[in-house]
Amino acid sequence: MKLAIGFAVAGVFLCSAAAYAHEIGTTRVSVVFQQGGSYDIEVVTDAAALGEKLDTLNGQPVRSGQSDEELQAKLQSNDESFRRRLIVAFDGNAVHPEIDYFVSGAATEISSPVATIRLKGAIPQGSRQFAWSYSWTFATYSLTVQTHGQEAETTQWLEGSQTSTPISLLAPPRRLSRAAIGLRYLALGFTHIVPYGLDHMLFVLGIFLLSRRLRQVLAQVSAFTIAHSITLALSVYGIVSISPNVVEPLIAVSIAYVAIENIFISELKPWRVGLVFAFGLLHGMGFAGALKELGLPRSEFVTALVTFNVGVESGQLAVIGAAFLLVGWYYGRQWYRHLVVVPASALIACTALYWTLERV
Repeated sequence: MKLAIGFAVAGVFLCSAAAYAHEIGTTRVSVVFQQGGSYDIEVVTDAAALGEKLDTLNGQPVRSGQSDEELQAKLQSNDESFRRRLIVAFDGNAVHPEIDYFVSGAATEISSPVATIRLKGAIPQGSRQFAWSYSWTFATYSLTVQTHGQEAETTQWLEGSQTSTPISLLAPPRRLSRAAIGLRYLALGFTHIVPYGLDHMLFVLGIFLLSRRLRQVLAQVSAFTIAHSITLALSVYGIVSISPNVVEPLIAVSIAYVAIENIFISELKPWRVGLVFAFGLLHGMGFAGALKELGLPRSEFVTALVTFNVGVESGQLAVIGAAFLLVGWYYGRQWYRHLVVVPASALIACTALYWTLERV
């Protein structure tokens, strides 16, 4: 029964994977209060995903592969629909901003066009507080608020349609403590793996499936950890920079390779740890892409970088722990390889190959 439940969960997991891999980090919002009593808001998000959500909301067939011009025209023609799922409010009263839509082919992690949406308007006279809500994403995104001409800024991380806490227009932004920043980025690192980093989760599961001993699993995970920590730091500091158009398909290839290798070999080979290390270098650049999109606080750059990495490791260990609880008890059974390792690896390989084609 436990094994059947495990495969049912895996089936649902893999069916969801293609649609939601790397949801985190595809949206960010910045607000600037101008000295003349006006506000400028910029929303940067995945244009293709937003277009598909608009199609679904309006009961229209979902179209993929549209050009920048088609996506921009869609956003402009659906202005009223777009407005219904965001709130710009001062002292609890919603305002009606001017909105301009722009779509460009600049690459994101999944090589999708980027939508830049600019909202502007006058701040109602006498207003004391500002609040924001944006229901066009389901994942975590950053809201940064700044007054023009001032270096200080405040950042909130919101989950999907969550409304921001009121932000004072009169008092300077309150700087977050080091502990608060560390806890926030720890959580963001964890959620980048569980539940949003489904490609990284599948890679970790691929490592888990072939290994019959905990020491073997930990050796591979340690190699992976060291490797992605190196490239995460180098990428965030700007020392290493490789286009996501290259990194993301290669990450998918690495997942497919590990899964296919699980099918054709039954024992851990000496080269596996070195190979996992090399693949870890790739995944670290993928982590860096998400971290850059989320934004790093300049005052606590190292704190955020380190705690994000710790969160990533916690997420990976959670995946291994869950896999062990579901199927790990059956290690050593004669049927384990034929009924668990090979079918699960085949599912992972098929999903990864699909991602590879999607991301190229």
